[in-house]
Amino acid sequence: MPQPLINTRGSTLHQTYTVELASTARLVLREELLRGRTAEHPGHLTTRLTVRRAGRLLLDQHTAYGGPAPTWDGPAVLGHYRACGQLLIVRPDMTAPCEPVHLGDNPAAGLAVLAPPAGSSALRATAVASPSAHLRDLLDTALAHAEETDSPAGASFA
Repeated sequence: MPQPLINTRGSTLHQTYTVELASTARLVLREELLRGRTAEHPGHLTTRLTVRRAGRLLLDQHTAYGGPAPTWDGPAVLGHYRACGQLLIVRPDMTAPCEPVHLGDNPAAGLAVLAPPAGSSALRATAVASPSAHLRDLLDTALAHAEETDSPAGASFA
């Protein structure tokens, strides 16, 4: 599992992930981002994640944090949370639930939602939290929930 990306004061980073999957491929992609070090304002970060499966677009997401990006720290994006992350699970035989699953029993510490991208055999969890350890717990819970929801006995996403 990768270590969290720390968006430190004064930094500028533009990050792009492009994933091309065969129709039979499986993917578990996990990403964690920390907004600066303790009591530090973050730098500027833009990320783009594009995933295609068998040539068809599955997910195309662009986000921007810090610096000149408008409203990134407002209540509709990150608000007071210092960490954010996502988990994307793709399997050819996945039966994704239709309704989103909300995770996290303490909104002050963090929240996550697990839901399928439209028209796909995938699940995506998006989480925000403070502190970063709670973010990791939320994403671990999302992965465990996805395995319970879809896996045949003994199967694993990892």
